[in-house]
Amino acid sequence: MANKSNKQGDKQPSAEPPYKLLSLRTGKPKDWAAGIPGVTNAIKSLINDKALVRGGKALFKMNQFDGFDCPSCGWPDPDDERSPIAEYCENGAKAIAEEATSKRITADFFKQNSIYELSQLTDYEIGHLGRLSEPMYLPKNGTHYEPISWDNAFNKIAEHLNKLESPDNAAFYTSGRTSNEASFVYQLFVREFGTNNFPDCSNMCHETSGFTLAETTGIGKGTATLNDFYDTDIVMIIGQNPGTNSPRMLSALEKGKKNGAKIIAVNPLPEAGLMGFRDPQKVNGILGKGIQLADLHLPVKINGDLALLKAIEQLLLHFEKETPGKVFDQEFIKNKTVGYEDLIKQIESYDLDELANASGVLKEDIQKAAEMLAHKNRIIICWGMGLTQQPNGVDILKEVLNLLFLKGSIGKPGAGSCPVRGHSNVQGNRTMLINHSPSVEQLDKLQEVFGFNPPRNNGYDVVNTIKAMNEGKIKVHFSMGGNFLSATPDTTYTANGMRQLDLSVSVSTKLNRTHLIHGKEALILPTISKSEIDIVNGEHQYTSAENAMGIVEWSKGVLKPISDKLINETHIVCHMAKATLGSKSVIDWDRYMNSYDAVRDDIEKCIPGFENYNVRVKQKGGFYLPNGAREGNFKTKEFGDRIPFSITKLPQNILADDEYLMATVRTHDQFNTTIYGLDDRYRGVYNERRVIFMNKKDIEKAGFKIGDKVDLFNYDNNIERVAPLFIIVEYPIPEKNTVTYFPETNVLVSIHNVVAGSNMPASKHVKIKIKKHNPDNLTN
Repeated sequence: MANKSNKQGDKQPSAEPPYKLLSLRTGKPKDWAAGIPGVTNAIKSLINDKALVRGGKALFKMNQFDGFDCPSCGWPDPDDERSPIAEYCENGAKAIAEEATSKRITADFFKQNSIYELSQLTDYEIGHLGRLSEPMYLPKNGTHYEPISWDNAFNKIAEHLNKLESPDNAAFYTSGRTSNEASFVYQLFVREFGTNNFPDCSNMCHETSGFTLAETTGIGKGTATLNDFYDTDIVMIIGQNPGTNSPRMLSALEKGKKNGAKIIAVNPLPEAGLMGFRDPQKVNGILGKGIQLADLHLPVKINGDLALLKAIEQLLLHFEKETPGKVFDQEFIKNKTVGYEDLIKQIESYDLDELANASGVLKEDIQKAAEMLAHKNRIIICWGMGLTQQPNGVDILKEVLNLLFLKGSIGKPGAGSCPVRGHSNVQGNRTMLINHSPSVEQLDKLQEVFGFNPPRNNGYDVVNTIKAMNEGKIKVHFSMGGNFLSATPDTTYTANGMRQLDLSVSVSTKLNRTHLIHGKEALILPTISKSEIDIVNGEHQYTSAENAMGIVEWSKGVLKPISDKLINETHIVCHMAKATLGSKSVIDWDRYMNSYDAVRDDIEKCIPGFENYNVRVKQKGGFYLPNGAREGNFKTKEFGDRIPFSITKLPQNILADDEYLMATVRTHDQFNTTIYGLDDRYRGVYNERRVIFMNKKDIEKAGFKIGDKVDLFNYDNNIERVAPLFIIVEYPIPEKNTVTYFPETNVLVSIHNVVAGSNMPASKHVKIKIKKHNPDNLTN
């Protein structure tokens, strides 16, 4: 990989992983998750990343009351008792293996390797190079990153920001790993600088959830708690794969099952984590068969969820008419809702056979689901990006809520809504005001507390930031964590926008593809990780985060930082603010740098629910933020203390004979854009990521064979997008539906293919055509 000629650096770095196939092996998909293979794979990750000692030490403190927060998913920790052996999952262990690695990327490494050469590596290879260890700078027309001092890095950022015609010519991205403290000072600096351009990871995963819940229940968060899962009647999981995306959810489902709960799984694929669970900490998980999870699996078509929900509601209405008041919670409907009569009229207007056909689920299976729900009201409905990333995702979630409202299954124990959010503090970022469309009340409070008038116009979200970069409206892009290029849609279009920037800045722990597709100048600012000790003025500091169920808990690293040249995120923001704003700033940034307690004191002044923050966050298990909907106290903008039933419209999913719907998903060996390995053992795929899952009938009808090499095309907005060189894998998936892995197929997701209302990329609903592989489609 050493650079032999600087001329190589003149070539265009690859915006996508190289198009090269490995040696694909396939096996029978699993019908259970976790078990001993999960343990052995976690240990292998520690060994492969040279983190057995450091990582092993960290694992014993991860998610413990006196430890640090897992850097991967936002699933909550138990309130009372936590396992002293392993309060983490396989993917959490893999995340720590990469964080705790002893491998380092130094200035000498960048001197030896051009950006072009690094771009020829796969995302998996890039991610396993090691931890970033010192700040790096790419000069204009440069081919290699060079070391830079922290002071010069901050001055470079200030130079670019202060010469902009308008603060709105800059955008400030945030990933879900950013702590509450860093997020708060980050938004404070950006707003004092003068913009609300806050694209963040929520814009790509659960913006649809927050948007819909805020409008419908009065708060943009779910209502169910972890304890509700332990004592409920029904858990309905729609468009969510817990075995891969939030494995610790399996323990909660197991406990609920043992207490009598039934589980309905709604998903195009029969995912292992929905079917069964083998807890490696229990004898039956090691020697036995574990526990069956799903009592009923409904293999819905991509975007057939709305039709399915309406079909279930129609059957429930039929049962309600037979036994009035026994199926629907009429008292709840009367006292807490509006729009019931209009909803009933719409439900009655549908033909059940047509709804079943549109959903792709057999009518008799829909009948089974309705019968399971009919006489229960302690119902939790969970959902993931299988719903939020549909073009009509807002309507689908409104229908989910219609079902909960009909059953009175919200605002009571053992019931409620549960968006299963992904990253560890994606919820907390939004609570800390990382929001491109803040409320008037939030901005007024900032002005009251700090004395400056924050900008009042809405800023850019992710999709609009990408468009603005391509239009030349964004000149500086700052990423507080994350892998912006690989996480976003329409990869070629996004890369074109990134390359037009005057400056791109990334705060990171590891190298990723966003560092290689950069502005005319670029900075990489390395930061300490959650698992590492953060010392400020001789004191061991802690940070805090909010999990997916609204609990705020502290996090305190235990490992020595991998390099003495790392700076924590809060200090990076404060130094940037001082360099950029200078004496114009009305905020005492040194106060924040000297103590995170000071940051939390000011969060308490600005954001409801954080009273006595510095004391309560140290309580065992932290504290719950206020959630009126959880208590049955609703407050919606339009209807006051009532919640509305919604009238939604069925989609028209019309495909040409040679068209298919594609959904992008993760493998079990990745978290978001971080690729831990090349296997997806739950789906029986090994040593390859460039695969497309297809129904057997579709393969035969198109004249393909299992194992054929194909190229994938999208033609939205009359633009040809191509993802070359994929291998066909047969899988039990509805006809005309396909599944691929991201980020490899993000290139096919048009920037204009978004969710109505939330403006999220609709990455679970992409129209594609599949053609025999043609080498001429290989462009890099």
